[in-house]
Amino acid sequence: MIQIDALPAFNDNYIWLLQDNASKRCAVVDPGDAAPVQAWLQRNPEWQLSDILITHHHADHTGGVEQLKRQTGATVYGPANEKIPARDVALSDNDHLTVLGLAFVVHAVPGHTLGHIAFYHDDPRQPLLFSGDTLFAAGCGRLFEGTPEQMHHSLGRLGALPDSTLVYCAHEYTLSNLRFAVAVEPENPDVTGRFEEVTRLREQNRITLPSNLALERRTNPFLRVSIDAVKQKADERTGTDNASPAAVFAALRAWKDKF
Repeated sequence: MIQIDALPAFNDNYIWLLQDNASKRCAVVDPGDAAPVQAWLQRNPEWQLSDILITHHHADHTGGVEQLKRQTGATVYGPANEKIPARDVALSDNDHLTVLGLAFVVHAVPGHTLGHIAFYHDDPRQPLLFSGDTLFAAGCGRLFEGTPEQMHHSLGRLGALPDSTLVYCAHEYTLSNLRFAVAVEPENPDVTGRFEEVTRLREQNRITLPSNLALERRTNPFLRVSIDAVKQKADERTGTDNASPAAVFAALRAWKDKF
């Protein structure tokens, strides 16, 4: 049985820590800072860091990789189309890997960066998705390198995964994302209810992750661009008829950038 915990880093990053209690081996996803991982390993000296998974090249996701690899000898997996420090295994779309006994398939999800990947564990008992900065709880990443069409396609691919898929994204952005979701769909009770719940959690300084895809499809505006009310709001913002779902997405993302 794999246990997954969040190691907070910087202001709002999460480094996901996967633990196999049987072998006392662990893995981390997107360690932008080595210190939180090192501190955990020092508190738990019987554990060995065996694997490091990287979704994209931004420093807040890769900054701790080289130091952790030097100290532990962990195998570093990362996207083939980006420069990843100390990478051992370059991963492309639909590649397969096994980490701590869990089988993952790689999804190429360009948009936030051009080479961004996500790691999906397709187990009907409990599917898992490590989505980096592509799909957030109630939101999505900014378009630093890719196009709106690319990100829309990437989100559609992730959004088509099973309802029960747990979504482990890399930042605690849920409350700010839901403020925007309420602006887009003020009459959606799922959105307003989730906003109230997350507000309470953050007032208690509690984590809002993981999410799940069933919840995301009900409350994440970037997965709801085909919904009439969402398109209507996008059309109001742009003063035009956003004729395609990708155009609605582009309008929403531009609005969110300035929200």
